[in-house]
Amino acid sequence: MAKYTIVLEPNFPEEGYTVRVPILPGCITHGRTKEEALERAREAIQGFIEGLEKAGEQVPEETIPVELGAVTV
Repeated sequence: MAKYTIVLEPNFPEEGYTVRVPILPGCITHGRTKEEALERAREAIQGFIEGLEKAGEQVPEETIPVELGAVTV
């Protein structure tokens, strides 16, 4: 079982959460609650990986943790 970093972004006003998986570009989902968003993230990652495997593509493994930062503009 692999572990994937996700980015959980709250949507405003009170629209739930969007979830992105940085190592799997295009793997995006959402949920009305944090718990629902996390469950959907698991499902989206599993489906994304299955699609890669069916296409004969390599499944990326996260070896270096994602870093979040901020810049002032």
